[in-house]
Amino acid sequence: MVADEPTSALDVSVQAKVLELFQNLQRELGFACLFVTHDLAVVDVLADRICVMQRGRIVEQGTRDQILRNPQEPYTQRLLAAVPLPDPEKQRERRELRAQLMAAGIE
Repeated sequence: MVADEPTSALDVSVQAKVLELFQNLQRELGFACLFVTHDLAVVDVLADRICVMQRGRIVEQGTRDQILRNPQEPYTQRLLAAVPLPDPEKQRERRELRAQLMAAGIE
């Protein structure tokens, strides 16, 4: 199955139900699904493996934990650093990382 932005226009409560439905279907039926999304929260909930694309090309791929917890490519690092966090201290750390990447000329 291919799901292109399956939750992008949904409010949070409906989005949660859709994500739960996908998880249940995957667990019960064992099917594979390609999710295309810009929402990293959806990626964190549903993905086993992730491909990060920039300008139509894959720039990094790996397991969910490899990509979301220890990204290697500067583009992936910037992408993750741009996600707002509710914890002000963690948000500050991400802003500093982004500033360091920009200062190093990594876009």
